[in-house]
Amino acid sequence: MDHPTHEHDPFRSPGEPPEPPRTPPTPCDPVAAALGNASLLGIGHLLLGHRWLAALAALGTVMLLGLTASAAAAWCEILLLLWWVAGTAHGWFLARGRAEHVVRRGQRAGTLAVTVAVLLTAVLLRVDAYGIEDRVNEAREGGDCGTAVDAQAEVWFGHRLAAAPVVDPGDAVVEACHRLERAASTLAAGRDGNVENLEEGFAVLALVLRKPGNENTVATVLDAFLDGLPTKDPCDTADITDWLRDREPTRDVLDRSADTAARTGPAALVGCGDDLMDEDDWQQARARYQRLLDEYPDDARTKEAHSGVEKAGRAIELDTVRRLVEATTDTSTGYCDNPAKYSGAPPYRKGSNRALFLGDTEYTDKLPRDWRTSDPAKAALVVCADTAENGAAVETCYYENDLSEYLPHQVTFHKVKIPLKVYELRTGKRVDPREVQISGGSCPRVLHYEYYGPTDLGPGGDEFVSTARSDVRDAFRPVVFRPAVER
Repeated sequence: MDHPTHEHDPFRSPGEPPEPPRTPPTPCDPVAAALGNASLLGIGHLLLGHRWLAALAALGTVMLLGLTASAAAAWCEILLLLWWVAGTAHGWFLARGRAEHVVRRGQRAGTLAVTVAVLLTAVLLRVDAYGIEDRVNEAREGGDCGTAVDAQAEVWFGHRLAAAPVVDPGDAVVEACHRLERAASTLAAGRDGNVENLEEGFAVLALVLRKPGNENTVATVLDAFLDGLPTKDPCDTADITDWLRDREPTRDVLDRSADTAARTGPAALVGCGDDLMDEDDWQQARARYQRLLDEYPDDARTKEAHSGVEKAGRAIELDTVRRLVEATTDTSTGYCDNPAKYSGAPPYRKGSNRALFLGDTEYTDKLPRDWRTSDPAKAALVVCADTAENGAAVETCYYENDLSEYLPHQVTFHKVKIPLKVYELRTGKRVDPREVQISGGSCPRVLHYEYYGPTDLGPGGDEFVSTARSDVRDAFRPVVFRPAVER
């Protein structure tokens, strides 16, 4: 009977059991290892039994993909490509370093399937990303922000992993479109003539326009705003067109707003002037008409504007006259102290002229109604009558006081003199006469007066004549009647 023999190990102690034989390295397939790492998942390292290398390979892939998605730069994709080449080569050379090589068709088929799936997915995502961005760019070139935003909304995380630099410009398009949307809203709010909204809206348009490729989308927003002119309120339109006309040229698409201002401005200025006239805001109305004449001298509406300036000017003059008349209490106040013209007043013509009588109206109230008017718009003259005073002496008579026959009294009767300030309303200039004297009866048989006590000896030494309406009318006739022939 044969017994197994054992080689003597001089380093082993007597009685120590012998070491088990070492397991030789597992034969590997370099092609399978390379294909496994080409998946960027570290599968080749797993096949070689290097789990930590596999985990590090997968972690590196994740980090590079995250960097590519966030930075969206070409150098990140180049770095990822180098990582792919390095991983594939590393798997190949690790497997080639083994003593035994075998062909494992199952491993090759499996790793090839995984790698093809990964790479095909990346390629398909990249192709789809290019298609999306083509539609984004096409929509932007057509000025259609809505379609561009909808197209970019199809981008998901997979597109950013596989083609971040491709889809990243679309994000800038979306951001520009959102800014343009806010600009459109601001400009729409500026249709009420709010200059601050116009300034803000155009500032956003100019900011978006600085980025190349946004000309058409900016033009779409601008055209939508300009197409809304004129607005329903001509004064709002006039404010907008004034701002557009005064805007500094920028030598870009925004300058087309000046053409719209030239097209809609004249009609808006006239319409606004008319509305302001209806609201009795004559100062602003005249300013609108005058702006048309200053800025659009060749426009067909200049005749209307000239008429509006004249009409507004007359309304302003009449308003001034009315205020002065209301402030008049005597010949030293209001219109009598500071006469103003009303160019729309009836002319101071030969014959009868209606007058507006101010000041002391004790006698002027006795004048015929067709000589007088309370409406400044209908008066040719403004007559300021001062307090009556003694005029020319007419007759002196002697009276005895009823209280005592020994107290005779001498009384001189005078015409009623009324100092006047007479103004031609159309020019505001003073005209004659400077006074009138009213005649009347004198030396009545009995002279009545107020008795104020024992020391009252009777009437004063000067008295007015007694006047009738006809006397007042005769005295004031030269004031309201202009002679046919003046000498």
